[in-house]
Amino acid sequence: MAAEASNLSKMQWPKRSLAEVNAMLTAPGQQFEMETVAIRGVPTRVWKNAPPTLGALIEFARGHGERVFTAHEQERVTYEAFYRAVAALAVELRKMGVEKGDRIALAMRNLPEWPVIFFAAASIGAIAVPLNAWWTGGELEYGLKDSGARILFIDGRRDERLLDHYDAVPGLEKIVVNRAKAPLGGKRVAFEALIGTPGEWAQLPDQPVPHADLAPDDDVVIFYTSGTTGSAKGALGTHRNMMTNIFSSAFVAARAVLRRGEMPQPPEPRVSLLVIPLFHVTACSAFLMGNVAAGGTVIFMRKWDPEQAMALIEREGVHMTGGVPTIAWQLIEHPARSRYDLSSLETIAYGGAPASPELARRIEEELGAAPGNGWGMTETMATVTQHSGEDYLNRPESCGPPVPVADLKIMDMDGVHELPLGEVGELWAKGPMIVKGYWNKPEATAETFVEGWVRTGDLARLDDEGFCYIVDRAKDIVIRGGENIYSSEVENVLYAHPAVTDAAVIGIPHHQLGEEPAAVVHLAPGMAASEGELQDWVKERLAAFKVPVAIRFIDTVLPRNANGKILKRELKALFDTEAAA
Repeated sequence: MAAEASNLSKMQWPKRSLAEVNAMLTAPGQQFEMETVAIRGVPTRVWKNAPPTLGALIEFARGHGERVFTAHEQERVTYEAFYRAVAALAVELRKMGVEKGDRIALAMRNLPEWPVIFFAAASIGAIAVPLNAWWTGGELEYGLKDSGARILFIDGRRDERLLDHYDAVPGLEKIVVNRAKAPLGGKRVAFEALIGTPGEWAQLPDQPVPHADLAPDDDVVIFYTSGTTGSAKGALGTHRNMMTNIFSSAFVAARAVLRRGEMPQPPEPRVSLLVIPLFHVTACSAFLMGNVAAGGTVIFMRKWDPEQAMALIEREGVHMTGGVPTIAWQLIEHPARSRYDLSSLETIAYGGAPASPELARRIEEELGAAPGNGWGMTETMATVTQHSGEDYLNRPESCGPPVPVADLKIMDMDGVHELPLGEVGELWAKGPMIVKGYWNKPEATAETFVEGWVRTGDLARLDDEGFCYIVDRAKDIVIRGGENIYSSEVENVLYAHPAVTDAAVIGIPHHQLGEEPAAVVHLAPGMAASEGELQDWVKERLAAFKVPVAIRFIDTVLPRNANGKILKRELKALFDTEAAA
C-alpha cells in the first residue's frame, strides 16, 4: 500500500469526473442509491440502503462474530461479546424504568464500556448524552441539568470530579460508575455489578436486545457544543443523522477508487487507532458507526502519546488513524519514527481544525499513506464534505465536495441572498445529517436552522466542481487540536475577575495543534493581575484546554468597530506567533 500511495499525486488523474462517478455510484439498484423523503416537512435526499436505526445496526453487527471489535490495553472485546453486553445492559436499563426519550448521560474516556452504554441506550429508544470528559465538575453539572438526564454512566476519574456536584443534580436517579476510584453507595452503584467487566462479556447470556419501536427520525443523541453566548448547547440528533455517516464515508472511499480509474472492491474490515474522544461527533458518529457496520477493529489509547501510537500501529497492523491534523504532524515529526514499522498505514484522515496544505503532501511522501480531509460540525453530526487521496492532494486547501445526499450554498451574511459561485459568504448545509436543533433552546434553534438548512457560521466558497473551501470563521472559535474553544466562554470567565474590565480571546498559530487560545486584557484603574494569576483563574473554572497559553495587557480598552465589536484581527499583532509555535 505504501508504494501505491506514494504515487497518488503522480498518476494521470482524474480518469473520471465527479459527475460521472456520482452517477455511477448512485444509480438505481446500486449500493449508494438515493431516494427523497420528507424530514420535518422538508424533501431531503437520503441513502436508500442505510440502516434505519442504531437498533438495526447492532443486530447487523452481531454477524461479525468473533472478530475483535475493541482493544484497550489487554482487554479485547469481540463483536459477539459486544452484542451480549449491549443486550444485557439494555435489559438492566429497562429494569430501571428507562423509556423512549429518557436521557442517559455518559461521562468517561474512551473505554470498551463506552460503545456498550451508547448502543444499549439507543437501541431501546433512550437518548444518549455524551458529555465532554475534559469538562470541569461545574461544566459536567450543567450538562446533566440541561439534558435532564435520569441516569449517568461515569468512569472513576470523572466520578471523583463530580462528587461535590451530585447534590446539585436532584434529577439524577442513578449513577453507574465503572472502574470506580471512590467508595460507592446510595445512588452510586458499580457498573461491573450490572454486566461484569469487559473480559466477562463473552459469557453473558445469549438474549435479544429488548424490542423498541424505533423510526429513523426518532431522537437518539445529544452532543454538546459550546455556544457563542458562553453556555453549551445540546445538538439533538436522530438515528438517521448517525446512520447517514456510514454510507457517506463508504461512498467517499468508493468515489476515490473510481476517480483513479479502478473499480471498487468489496470492503474488508480494517484496524483503526482511535485517538480522539468518543464524546465528539467525529469519533462517535463518523468513525465508530462506520467501523461497527464494517466489522472494523478499534484500538483505544489511554492517552495520546505519539511514540506509543507508533508502537501500537506496528504491533496491531493499524490501517487507519487520524482525527485532527495534530496527530499526523506528531507522527511525521517524531524523532523515533524510523524505529517503527508504520507500513500498514493506508489512510490518515482528519478534520475539525485548520490544516496546512503541506501536511497532505508529507503524509503521502513520508508515511506512504493516503491523506484525507473533510468538514462537518456538531450540528451536522459530522460528515458533510470529504475527500482523500488524489482529490485531496490536488486541492489541499479544500475540505472536499459534499457527499451526494448533502447540499451546500453560500449566503450573504444577511441570510437572505445566495451568492454567486466563487464568492465568499456564510456556508449553509442541508441533508439527512443535519440535527433537529438545540435541546431546550428554541430561539437558538430558530436562528441556526432554517427550512432544513443549518447556518454554519463558517465563511467559505465553492468552486465550479462543488469543492468547498473554508476561508474563515464567522463565529469566534479557536480550534485547538480539534477541540472547539468559544472565545466568549473564556472571555466571560476573564470578565468575572475583579481586576478585568475588557478582554478578548483569539487564536494564535501553533504548528501541530493548528492554533491555541490567547487573551488580550485591559485592567481596571488601580487594579493588578499577572498572566499566571489570570490563567489560574480560568483553569479553576474551565477545562484545561481552554486556558489561554499567553495573555497580553494593554493600557486602553480594546479596539472596536462602529458597532462595538472588538477588532480581533488587530490584536494578533501583540503575539509573537513564532514563539507560540
